[in-house]
Amino acid sequence: MAAPGYQLILPAVQVVNTLLSSGRWTELLSIIKGFRNGIVYGVKIRAPHALVMTFLFKEGSLLEKFKIIAEATHLHARNLAMFVVLYKTLTTLIQKAEQKPQQYHSFIAAFIGGYYVFGKNNRINEQINLYLLSRILLGLSRLAVQRGIVPTPKFDAFPWFAAVVWGVVLWLFEYHKDTLQPSLQSSMTYLYHDSNVWHNIMDFLVYNRI
Repeated sequence: MAAPGYQLILPAVQVVNTLLSSGRWTELLSIIKGFRNGIVYGVKIRAPHALVMTFLFKEGSLLEKFKIIAEATHLHARNLAMFVVLYKTLTTLIQKAEQKPQQYHSFIAAFIGGYYVFGKNNRINEQINLYLLSRILLGLSRLAVQRGIVPTPKFDAFPWFAAVVWGVVLWLFEYHKDTLQPSLQSSMTYLYHDSNVWHNIMDFLVYNRI
């Protein structure tokens, strides 16, 4: 005989499955699943990153480090989930108002969502916005070539792109360090400045600092 709790849960699961397969309330269900996916993706992306960066660069007790990881993961996951909900809700409403989807609907909905969700200036939002900026610049460059606005390069431009990126970032790091994002400063300090300091075999090969 099935456990009493299972007997109560099974009918509820069947009702939910019937609703999900009915084809009804698709817009609302899409928003709910988008919220779920935002939470899951935010945790998957931020938790490992925060774990590595916190234990590599942050000082403090074990509890304090785990608190930093939890706060960063919560903020990233929450903001992604909120943005997905706001974006999908707004695009649905705008499309219903105009009877058909238009390309600018996505821009307007994401513009509003970006302002209210990712517009608060904190380190998590800064990282996400900068990540997207690099991607959209590349995407816009490719779109310009596809539309014929910019001629297709007759040579491999990627090495020159890499050269400019690394040349500029190391110049900024060495002479205008305060203009760079704190996590990038920490990474570059570890690579380029901490490697100039040692006292014995322990902090030369085993540890970065004693």
